[in-house]
Amino acid sequence: MESGESEVSEAAVTADPARLVGEAGLTGDWRWLSSAAEMAAEVSGVWPLMPRSGARRCPGYPRVATRTPGGGAESVRVARDFARATLRRWDVGDRSPDIVVVVSELLTNALRYTLPCPGAAWPRWPVRLGLLQPGPWVLCAVSDPSDEVPLLREPGWFGESGRGLHVVASLCDEWGCTAPGPRGKVVWAMFATSGPR
Repeated sequence: MESGESEVSEAAVTADPARLVGEAGLTGDWRWLSSAAEMAAEVSGVWPLMPRSGARRCPGYPRVATRTPGGGAESVRVARDFARATLRRWDVGDRSPDIVVVVSELLTNALRYTLPCPGAAWPRWPVRLGLLQPGPWVLCAVSDPSDEVPLLREPGWFGESGRGLHVVASLCDEWGCTAPGPRGKVVWAMFATSGPR
């Protein structure tokens, strides 16, 4: 798949909603989202993919949409358009604007800190964007090959950067970052929606 090409898959996983990896019949490479979804489930305690006694399953979920943006100047705009169109298709109107802003912030950070300087080799693993809707929540995740974990810092009074994670934290219900591994890390944010209950 070439850089910037979209790989979109909407999958219905109803047999065992606690399983995110290895479901038969799913298209596209979305398994990288599983670590972020598992972490979000632990942090929130309300994630629908957590196995709970008496938990209602949402037929037709989770829905998954992924994209591998390029490194060009248009990447963030294209990712915002992709997120906006996906959320419209999923009928997630109530939190759509917040999710689109968070997609923009997370992707901007990933591209800023992982794209090589001119003349340097490109990272082995691409930056990827994923949206996952397992029920009345939407998980937004961006993976990148860097092992640098994002931290909330107080930006300088006149600084032109350093506010992205503050924006993310103010717009989402929970956010976090998986531990860096051989393919980098996944920064994620989750949003409660008025989706299926």
